[in-house]
Amino acid sequence: MLSITDISIRVAGRLLIDQSSAQIIPGARVGFVGRNGVGKSTLFRAIRGELPIETGSIAIPPRWRVGSLAQEAPDGPESLIEVVLKADLERAALLSEAETAQDPARIADIQTRLVDIDAHSAPARAAAILSGLGFSTADQARSCSEFSGGWRMRVALAATLFAAPDLLLLDEPTNYLDLEGTLWLEDHLANYPRTVIVISHDRDLLDTSVDQILHLDHGKLTLYKGTYSSFEEQRATREMLDAKHARRQADERKRLQDFVNRFKAKASKARQAQSRVKMLEKMKPVTALVTQDVREISFPVPEKMLSPPIIAVDNVSIGYDPKKPVLNRVTLRIDTDDRIALLGSNGNGKSTLVKLLAGKLAPFSGHVTRAEKLSIGYFAQHQVDELDLEGSTYDHLRRLMPDAPESKVRARAGAIGFSGKAADTIVKSLSGGEKARLLLGLATFFGPNMIILDEPTNHLDIDSRAALAEAINAFPGAVIMVSHDRYLIEACADQLWVVADHAVTAYDGDLDDYRRAILSARGMRTNPRERAGGERDNGGDKPPRGKAEKRSPLKQRIAQAEAEIARISEIIAKVDTALALPDLFTRDPKQAAQLSKARAGAANALQRAEEEWLKASSAYDEAAG
Repeated sequence: MLSITDISIRVAGRLLIDQSSAQIIPGARVGFVGRNGVGKSTLFRAIRGELPIETGSIAIPPRWRVGSLAQEAPDGPESLIEVVLKADLERAALLSEAETAQDPARIADIQTRLVDIDAHSAPARAAAILSGLGFSTADQARSCSEFSGGWRMRVALAATLFAAPDLLLLDEPTNYLDLEGTLWLEDHLANYPRTVIVISHDRDLLDTSVDQILHLDHGKLTLYKGTYSSFEEQRATREMLDAKHARRQADERKRLQDFVNRFKAKASKARQAQSRVKMLEKMKPVTALVTQDVREISFPVPEKMLSPPIIAVDNVSIGYDPKKPVLNRVTLRIDTDDRIALLGSNGNGKSTLVKLLAGKLAPFSGHVTRAEKLSIGYFAQHQVDELDLEGSTYDHLRRLMPDAPESKVRARAGAIGFSGKAADTIVKSLSGGEKARLLLGLATFFGPNMIILDEPTNHLDIDSRAALAEAINAFPGAVIMVSHDRYLIEACADQLWVVADHAVTAYDGDLDDYRRAILSARGMRTNPRERAGGERDNGGDKPPRGKAEKRSPLKQRIAQAEAEIARISEIIAKVDTALALPDLFTRDPKQAAQLSKARAGAANALQRAEEEWLKASSAYDEAAG
């Protein structure tokens, strides 16, 4: 059990957690929620022992392994599968020792332990996790250094999940994922066999994957049973009851105080008055929970509504290399009030499509027709890098309103969520959610007819995401969105387009249908579909692959299987030598039994390695033919 008892944590003089407690039972799947900046990540640091606590204690069972997502993305020449396999430190150490061990007893111990931890199936398990997070079989054999930072953070997540720690701490794991990866992660966490605590603002993940909610508010931790939707209902009921209790107590205090004020000077009532004073002193004040109302998000209304279609795309080919387009023969139309969500794994062309629609990328062939005077607001997370870090919200708006009086500039700052002194805070001091709000305000400043939102929910808390959904639904123009937040898509989109296999197609189904299709496809050990080359989605630059390059990972699989066969054969030979000792069974029957068990496990592993070699060899022959 993870036991958090009366802890207080202070950071830079600010008290984030104030004498608070929580008990997390083994096997619990806990969603950790609270507004941005209240101290959720700080508590994770304290659990990991990276941050001292002021008072109280945090107790973790001594044999528990604690795992969390690495702060830095892995890099280097090793393949993705090798990076993930190395995350199981015990397996790596045992396999290394097995190569040099000579003592029969130690050989038996090593092989028995490898069987116990199912070490020989590790490559298949690691491949399944990588596949679930969007890496094809070919990707898994590529060097980690070939991938962008966002993709390498997925590798770090895969390594953390593969290590399967007794206590898994995940801090906003979906920020690096597309919708497809998020759906797979939801399913994986829902079946995680040990204790997991996940900080997330993804409402669907918190409704699908956890069975408890840990809420941090006003420095206090409160544990609720059930999903996030259940938590909202329970908390609303609690707030209502606490508010009623506070009102009743205030009325009772007033009644007692009135009695004291009225009769304290009368001798006949002095004793009763003194009794009321003592009652007032003992009455512990009840504070009603104060709901922190989220700041509204709103988009300016377009000055003029245009006649549909506002964009028509006819037989367009587009990408970054005319010889290898990312998307081919794209034909579509967008009307005045469409709400369209783009689905498809990162790397398939969603960002390429939105750049086409935004007019930031010209087609290689085909025609794009736009309505006259069409205005488009384009939001993408990478635009954070384009903000003036030393400038304030007021400074950014002043550049767009050079002739406006200060009162109007500050009114506009308040309209996008930066009232009063908040408008003067420089950008580098803003939180991720505040930067996202500023970007949304700047992107839609001139009242566009169409808004393109590329992952707008990163760094927004749950209430801010709900406010964004309300703003989208209230906006009279068209909205195109790319998001891993299923709640936002379901709340706003009335059309789903899938970007995959170099094409854009309307999806005839809902997100539940899409989720089932994704989980079915990613439940396989390999992902047969290669991602399109040349696409720069979330910073990932993936070169195309020819026939020879497709055979390359198969050759590597064959080589790996051959090396595994040789390694296991050597182990079996060592075990057979030990078992051949003439007096072993009479001198040490326990050790003989261990060696026999180890040999059986190694024999099974050898059979699996041989099957993998046959499978890879057959696939290689097919690719060569």
